[in-house]
Amino acid sequence: MKTWVCDSGQKLEIFIPFLCKYRPLTGRCCQTCTPRSWDGFYHAQLSSLGFRSAAQVTEEDTRYRGWLVRRLCCFLAVWDWKVPADTPRDLPERVCRSRRVRDVAARQARGSGGNSESQQGWKEKALEILAGIQAPLSLPVLRLCSWVLLRLLSRLFLSVQLHRGQLEMVLRAATTVRSPAARSRHAAAAHLPPGTQCSSSPPSPQPDVPLVFLSTHKSQLDGLLLSFLFFSHGLGVPRVTVGSLNCSPRLRALLRCLGGVFLPVGMEQTSSGQGGGLPAAVLASYVEEVLRSRQPLLIFLEEPCAPRCLSATAQEWLAPVLRAVRDGTVPDVLLVPVGIAYDLAPDSLQGSGVHGAQPLSLSSCLWAACRALRRCLGCARVDFAQPFSLQEFVTKTLSRQSSAGKPPEELLLPTILGTHSSYLQSERAEPEGPAPGTAPSSEAEAKLMVTRLGLHALSDSAACSAVTAVGIMSALLLHKHRQGVLLSRLMSDFAWLLEETLVRQHDVGFSGQLRALVRHSLALLRAHLTLYHLAPPGDVLVVPEVSVEARWELGQHSAALLPVFASEAVGACAIRALLLEMLPFLGVASCPASITLSQDELLRKTLLLLQLLPPSLLGLQPCQPLDHQSQDILDKLILFGLLEAEESENERWLCDPAPRRFSKGQPWAEVDFTDSDSDSNSEDVCNRCFKVRGGSPPIHTLGMWQGAEAPQTRFTSGSPQLREPEGSPGLLLFLCRLLSPVLQTYVRAAAFLEQPSWPQPEAACAGALQQFLAEEDGLERPTQSLALSTLRTFKEMGVLEEAPSPAGPLLHLTEPFRSSEGRGKLRAFIQQFVQP
Repeated sequence: MKTWVCDSGQKLEIFIPFLCKYRPLTGRCCQTCTPRSWDGFYHAQLSSLGFRSAAQVTEEDTRYRGWLVRRLCCFLAVWDWKVPADTPRDLPERVCRSRRVRDVAARQARGSGGNSESQQGWKEKALEILAGIQAPLSLPVLRLCSWVLLRLLSRLFLSVQLHRGQLEMVLRAATTVRSPAARSRHAAAAHLPPGTQCSSSPPSPQPDVPLVFLSTHKSQLDGLLLSFLFFSHGLGVPRVTVGSLNCSPRLRALLRCLGGVFLPVGMEQTSSGQGGGLPAAVLASYVEEVLRSRQPLLIFLEEPCAPRCLSATAQEWLAPVLRAVRDGTVPDVLLVPVGIAYDLAPDSLQGSGVHGAQPLSLSSCLWAACRALRRCLGCARVDFAQPFSLQEFVTKTLSRQSSAGKPPEELLLPTILGTHSSYLQSERAEPEGPAPGTAPSSEAEAKLMVTRLGLHALSDSAACSAVTAVGIMSALLLHKHRQGVLLSRLMSDFAWLLEETLVRQHDVGFSGQLRALVRHSLALLRAHLTLYHLAPPGDVLVVPEVSVEARWELGQHSAALLPVFASEAVGACAIRALLLEMLPFLGVASCPASITLSQDELLRKTLLLLQLLPPSLLGLQPCQPLDHQSQDILDKLILFGLLEAEESENERWLCDPAPRRFSKGQPWAEVDFTDSDSDSNSEDVCNRCFKVRGGSPPIHTLGMWQGAEAPQTRFTSGSPQLREPEGSPGLLLFLCRLLSPVLQTYVRAAAFLEQPSWPQPEAACAGALQQFLAEEDGLERPTQSLALSTLRTFKEMGVLEEAPSPAGPLLHLTEPFRSSEGRGKLRAFIQQFVQP
């Protein structure tokens, strides 16, 4: 591995992996938003520490040895686990004495006339709200449940993998101690004398910066699993936020004793905790006390039913954390993105009234656990990304120069309606934020910062998540071998896709022999596959089922590969759209491998697709400008052999290594040392052109598909199909199909606009859209987050707009799309990127 600093100041690490001989340590923090945190708590040797299974406990994990210890090691290990920090005993008094709670109570007392009953009642109400949020930890119940959970995890999963290097990185962050100068600065910011801060500190070093873990959410078991991992590895018992889980009173009380925290009743209807009255004030004060006591706080950024979509519950919890750092209550907070991956997610609870009106009870949880024990769920993997400073993130975000361009309404609508100009703005518009160097003071600015932080952490969590063997197998069967494949060919393609994943610096959550991995994946997907044993060749034919349930299951597993190949998938769909535009001007015998593509046109198509799809849906970092992302996509297409530069015979390149005759003058006077590639207005620099690479393996080619004929272009009334030529791994076709489920949902959402029920409330519109998408026969059922993202995109584009009404804001179609012609143009614009 080599490391150097490029011209932009970012540190680049170049490595050449070969299958599983090198496994990258994923999850480095963003250099744009947190450059100083890049070298914090990280060492290059951490990647060589290996893995361990958290569900396997031996006598080595206890203080005792002997034959009896080997039989009671689980119980002895759980009993020895320590709780480093807990909430203070006088927590209710601290919350009631907080300035925020007293100010809200004073305003409510003035509104009620200031009588003694109202002044006495607000404290009882505040204590009642606090009791609904949390409860003190019960160590006997915690240890008993941890022992039961340890036995349950060992039965459900083959292993619960945890990277030792990532764990060491988090443990270093948990023991962070500030310097005396930093303590003095924080004491001055808090209007306290420096001696007060120093005298209250214990003589032994104690961590001063709390940890907040921001995790993805794949199953309702995630909270118990992560709490168990933290407790068993010396990170303490975290306070785990419980989202939209509808629990019975007994289950709710048990979860609070185990560290679960709940939003106050009615907080879901408020906006990021702003203006929520006494419940919001109690919640903010409680979060401040949790951070002061240096307890780890675990916040789930998404819901299992809506992946890759920042939930409203997560924003409610992120708002008081951000406000605590902004107000100086805590000096800083270290944020740790967490990624969770399962071969098969334990989703038995999702069909048991989790999101329905019937609350989830203890008996239903026990029954779901007994049903889950009937089958093995494969392996589980938990990844920790590099911790980064929240204060640095906020400061860097506020100090960054605002370069917001035109809104999507002015960018995409002219292109869709056919009135676009020759120049395309390459910036996605963002809501106006505060001035550089100032702290957000208004509610809108604070909400904007919470959204940016949540989306960025969600992208980091998805980037550090490992790819499972079931995910790779599902992607191959759904996007590459829909009609069936021989087992020998499937094994070679599995190794090919594994190598492509590792090259992109994404780790995988498995190891072992190739044949054993393929058999393991097929065994877990056996319910949606049909296997035919072929006697003469001695091979096995694997055919996936064509039912909607099978395609839904395979699509859910293969969606984990979208963040890995998102950039190349966008570029592949842009290439397809360009070829579709060039069809009327090509001859009958033309082949796409001989077609020259302009760099400007390719970047233009890429920018259009990036402006259509939100970054969180693709797993891309939202802080990167779109022009940088589009250029990065083009570079990756060239790097991985999908495109090759086209040079005419009479053209001389700017960097020509051909020998020249020595001149008497200064030879460097004729050389242009300026950054000519970035100067798009220079007339001396010609526009670069590219060709889709084709030929012998392992070069990936792009062709047209028409029956079983030779790879040539056939013009029909329908759209062209990308074909996998013989002897090629077919990466380009695979990339187009990987993004097709997302784009097909957008196409069907555009068809939903034909419904005559306009205007309507946004909540009713989202429910009707979800039902409309689920009624399509033979197509994958989209997730709730995908349906919500289409509505959000249509609102940003100007297809839908809100109109005030006495019953609340209503969504209705804008003027250009009230006609069938405008809606048809919208569908055609999205359809050009879709590969069937």
